[in-house]
Amino acid sequence: MTQVLTRSLLAVAFLSALAGCGTVQAPSVPASGAQAAVTSRPGTPALSTIPPNPEASSGWTGKPGWQWQKHAVAAANPLATQAGLEILRAGGNALDAAIAVQMVLGLVEPQSSGIGGGAFLLYDDGKSLLAWDGRETAPATVREDLFLGPDGKALPFHQAVVGGRSVGVPGVVPMLEQVQRRQGKLPWARLFAPAIRMAEAGFPVSPRLHRLLASEKYLRDNDSTAAAYFYGTDGQPWPVGHVLRNPEYAAVLRGIASKGSRFLMRGEVAQAMVRTVQGHAANPGKLALSDLAGYQPRVSPALCFDYEAVARRYEICGMPPPSSGTLAIGQILGILRHTDAAKLPLQQGQPNADWLHLYTEAARLAFADRAQYVADPAFVQAPGGNWQSMLQPVYLQQRAALIQQGPQAKSMKTAEPGQPASLRVALAPMPAQPEYGTSHISVIDAQGRAVSMTTTIEDQFGSRMMVNRGKGLAGGFLLNNELTDFSFTPRDAAGRPIANRVQPGKRPRSSMAPILVYGKQPDGRRGELLMSAGSPGGALIIHYVAKTLYGTLNWGLDAQRAIDLPNFGSTNGPTLLEQKRFAPATAEALRQRGAEVREIDMTSGLQAIQKTPRGYFGGADPRREGVVLGD
Repeated sequence: MTQVLTRSLLAVAFLSALAGCGTVQAPSVPASGAQAAVTSRPGTPALSTIPPNPEASSGWTGKPGWQWQKHAVAAANPLATQAGLEILRAGGNALDAAIAVQMVLGLVEPQSSGIGGGAFLLYDDGKSLLAWDGRETAPATVREDLFLGPDGKALPFHQAVVGGRSVGVPGVVPMLEQVQRRQGKLPWARLFAPAIRMAEAGFPVSPRLHRLLASEKYLRDNDSTAAAYFYGTDGQPWPVGHVLRNPEYAAVLRGIASKGSRFLMRGEVAQAMVRTVQGHAANPGKLALSDLAGYQPRVSPALCFDYEAVARRYEICGMPPPSSGTLAIGQILGILRHTDAAKLPLQQGQPNADWLHLYTEAARLAFADRAQYVADPAFVQAPGGNWQSMLQPVYLQQRAALIQQGPQAKSMKTAEPGQPASLRVALAPMPAQPEYGTSHISVIDAQGRAVSMTTTIEDQFGSRMMVNRGKGLAGGFLLNNELTDFSFTPRDAAGRPIANRVQPGKRPRSSMAPILVYGKQPDGRRGELLMSAGSPGGALIIHYVAKTLYGTLNWGLDAQRAIDLPNFGSTNGPTLLEQKRFAPATAEALRQRGAEVREIDMTSGLQAIQKTPRGYFGGADPRREGVVLGD
C-alpha cells in the first residue's frame, strides 16, 4: 500500500476515533465567566440579526498541512480526496479529479452537496481561465411572491425550506458534463467509478455526518426514504463507523456515467425528482420536467481584480455574479488598502482589535453594496453596465474614506450602499436573511492545471427530500433548497424591486467564492498560479476566504496557518468573532468603538493549495474533516 493511501486511511480512522473521545476543542484564549454559543451584551437585538451557521459545529481537529511534489487534491472528506487522487494517478487532469471528488462527496457528505444541487467552477487549463456556472435556476412557473405567506409577509425560513417549494433546477451534473466534454482527459464514465464502488460496498459514517444527523430537526420527519436511509429502526442516526450503503445512488451514477446528464435531467430520474417536489404533502414546489430538460450551464471569463501586498502584485480571480463572493472579497481587500490595515501585523498569532475594526468596517461597506446591486446578470444590470465598476480603485478609496481610523475611531455599525456607477432601475436593498450551504474542492495537477470549485445543496440536508425511483433500492440523493437564496421579500414598502427577488428562470445570488490567485508580471500580464482556495459557510464564505487570502498574501502565513486563524467578519450588522478564539480584551476594545460584538460558532470548511518551490502545500480546515492528498 502506498504512503498516500496509508495516510488517507489513517486519517479516516483518526476522524472516526474522535467520536469516542468527545469534541476536540479549538485553541482558545481564557475567557472570564461562562461563554454560551452566542455571547452579547444585555439589550442587544435578537439573535436573528446574525447569520446562522449553515451546518452545526463538530469540533476541532488540528491539521498539519501537507507538502506534495507532483500534484494535490483538497476536499472536505478523506474518502472524497482519495477518489480525486485515484483519478490523477490514472492519468486524469485536475478537472477529472474534481468530478470524481464531487460524486463521492454526494455520498459521504450528503448534507452539503450532491447531484441534486449546483456549483461554481473555476478551471485553468494552462491556456485559458474560465468560470463555469452550474447554479440552480428557478422553475418557469414561480412568481416573485413564492416565499410570502397569505398575510403578505415573508415565511419563516425553515417553513420555506422544508419541502418542494424551495427546490431549484439542479445544475452541477450538466455543468460538469459540459466542461469535461471540452477539457477533460479521461473517459467520462471512469470518473464515476470510485463513487459507484463506494456506494455499493458502503462507507463508514463519519463523526461529522453522525453529529449533524443527531442535531437535525427536519429530515427524519419530512421524508420517509431519507429517514430509512440515515436512521435506524429506533429512530437514532447510524453510529460512527456504521457501514452505510446507497445502491440507488450507485444505480443513478451508473446511468449518468453511461448516458450523461440526460439520464438525470430526463426520463425516470427526472420524473422521480418532479414527483418528489410536486408531491410534498405540506409544501409542494413548482419543479417540472420541462425545467430539468431545459437547464443550460453558463460559461464566462473569470472576474479578476489586481491586489498588492508586501510590495508584490497579484491577480485574484473568481466567479462573476450571480456569485457575490468575488465582488465582496475584492471590495473588502481593496478598501483595506486605503486604510492603515497594512501597518497592523498579527499579535500573538491573531489579528488585533485595531485591524478587526478596519476589516469589519470594510465588510459592512461591501455587504451594503452586495445587498443593493448583486443578482443574476441575466436579469439585473451591473452598475454602469460592468461589475468591475464596484472594484474600481477610485470608488473603493471613496468608500474607505467613510471608515474612522485612529485611537478614537467609532464603528459605523451599519453601512449604506454606495453608487459606483449609474443604474437604469431604482433598486431596493435586500433585507438580511439566512444563507447556507456548501463544500469546497481544490485540485492542482502535475501540469499546473487548476480547479477551484464550490458546490452546494444550500441548507444542511437541503430541502430534506431524498429522490428514489421506487425500484426497491435503498437510498438516493438529496434535493437542494437553493431558491431560499432569493430574497423572500420581492419589493420594499415603496414598491421598488429587490435585485435578488424570485423570477422564473433566474439564478439566486450566492456567496460561494472559489478563488485562484496568480502573481502579476511586470508588464501587467497574469503570472504563475499561486493558490486555489475556497470554503463553505453561507454568507460568511466571503470572510473565510478573505481571511485566508489576507493571511497568506499580507501576513506571510502558509495555507494551513491562515486557515487556522480565528474567524471574524460582519454582514453589515454586528461584528462577529469566532467563539472562544479571541481574548476578552479584543471583544471589549471593539465594543468601546461602538460595535455590537457577537461571539458565535463560525464553522468554515476552507480548503487551499499553494504553489511552493518544493511543489504544492495544502491546508484543510480543522473545523471539518478535510485532508489534502497528493504525490
